[in-house]
Amino acid sequence: MGLSSSRTTSKLWGRRGKLSRRLASVAAGAALLATPLVGVPAQAATPANDGKDVVLNLFQWNWNSVADECTSTIGPAGYGYVQVSPPAEHVQGTQWWTSYQPVKYQVDSKLGNRAEFSNMVQTCNNAGVKVIADAVVNHMAGAGKSGSGTAGSYFSEDNFPEFGYNDFNDCRTNISNYQDRWQVQHCRLVGLQDLKTSSAYVQQKIADYLDDLVSLGVSGFRIDASKHVPATDLEQIKNRMQNSDVYWVHEVIGAAGEPITEDEFLGSGDSHEFDYARQLKHDFDAQIANLRFIGDGKLPSDRAGVFVSNHDTERNGESMSYKWGAKYLLANTFMLAWPYGSPTVYSGYTFTDFDAGAPGATQNSVPNADCDSGQWTCEQRQEEITGMVGFNNTVGDAPVTRWWDDGSNQIAFGRGDKGFVAINNTGSATTRTYTTDLPAGSYFDVVAGDNTVVEVASDGTFTATLPAYGALAVHVGAPAVIVDPPEDPSGQTSVSVTAETTWGQNVRIVGNNVALGNWDPSAAVELSPTNYPNWTGTVDLPAGTQFEYKYVKIDGSGNVVWESGANRTATVDASGSLALNDSWRN
Repeated sequence: MGLSSSRTTSKLWGRRGKLSRRLASVAAGAALLATPLVGVPAQAATPANDGKDVVLNLFQWNWNSVADECTSTIGPAGYGYVQVSPPAEHVQGTQWWTSYQPVKYQVDSKLGNRAEFSNMVQTCNNAGVKVIADAVVNHMAGAGKSGSGTAGSYFSEDNFPEFGYNDFNDCRTNISNYQDRWQVQHCRLVGLQDLKTSSAYVQQKIADYLDDLVSLGVSGFRIDASKHVPATDLEQIKNRMQNSDVYWVHEVIGAAGEPITEDEFLGSGDSHEFDYARQLKHDFDAQIANLRFIGDGKLPSDRAGVFVSNHDTERNGESMSYKWGAKYLLANTFMLAWPYGSPTVYSGYTFTDFDAGAPGATQNSVPNADCDSGQWTCEQRQEEITGMVGFNNTVGDAPVTRWWDDGSNQIAFGRGDKGFVAINNTGSATTRTYTTDLPAGSYFDVVAGDNTVVEVASDGTFTATLPAYGALAVHVGAPAVIVDPPEDPSGQTSVSVTAETTWGQNVRIVGNNVALGNWDPSAAVELSPTNYPNWTGTVDLPAGTQFEYKYVKIDGSGNVVWESGANRTATVDASGSLALNDSWRN
């Protein structure tokens, strides 16, 4: 699997009998009214990135902040992708929607310039995180507007740097009837100049722009407002790309009775399944027992992108949002545990005004995101969600088993013999015995965030108490190893790794232990290049310590390159000694 969060892999020393709430006791002979689910899909849409397919949408984060977050949080947590806001030059303004009114297809927006964008992409890639860029291809800026874009490019209604009058559709009025397919795909969306995407010239300009982003290291695109572009036009645009096999996921906001549907666009990519978010909102407000059928009547699992909220739906009330508090976290827990579609965790900022831009935004810039300010929501740093990203990576395509519900707002289910989740969507704590397919043993509850341990008996059962609006999740990638401290806890692990570096880089060993930096490269153990290309050093670890680790390369600017592959594992023997002799994995 990918890198685990430090919480889900930390160790307990001599805490048996002293664990906090939700400590699970061994339950013998207990049984659940549990039924394996047959045929529940487990395929994901987004191509797995080293076994990781969870996307993090950092809405309106500037490029420098995204780069820092990839290294400090997103990579170590195990996200496969980060989705960023549109990078094209756009109209000036503090409102969030200015990012969705392009002026020119050059990488220079209020979120940063081309050099900063390129550095962000490379930094994220080096941290094991691929980048998906939001791409606005249906329209340019609003009709009747004129002025300078964020990079200084002049534009007016029919005069853009790359497009003129003949490059826009003949319909020059706003869409008034969403039951009329032609209007929806040829007229103006809320006054925005609608590109003539049937034109070979327009198609090539869009394809060139997307190829340019791929050349900077971008791995995929969220195609904004796909519903407003004929599906065949989008297929032709993608075919014109030099990188026509790059991943696309379409924003198609389907609605009952409308002629345009999400599945029309599967010829050029996957589609976001908006009904998934709508059902989450409905069921968490009514009864979550219905979530067992959340995939019914929707896109195939391997073609669907899913989310609890996004920047549109959190504002128009179509979905849940951070304002739902504990229920919002429960919905994310379910999404990351249930095997339908490719999940996207959304991270934006607090707002009361629909149009409000990012905190501190000016006409041409957005300051660095500050998760300590209380203004940025920073879901990716919340332990409940971080723990569930590790859960998602560990269970992979394991089927749903052992479903249980109370007919209302308590549910539980397993993911084969890989993991188990229980969710309490009520205002009272609840205690019960669950039956799982997990191997007997001790497991960290990766949602609790307080080193809570669940003890699974030999018959697969455990008893636990879930707090009001709380959840529990355990998986085989987060075993709780409880041992007594050795009489002499001192011990020294020697480290030797063969790794070639470039000028200015050094090599460090990092892992899920305080002595190894708890997956923080800046706190990792620096190795010596005295016998280059062999890098050597020592780490003080107690006898009996089981740990996970990897090697990283860090340059003078703090840029981090993680070695590839799954986390390495090792155990210090009873004498307190261990010798690691490894080679860097490219």
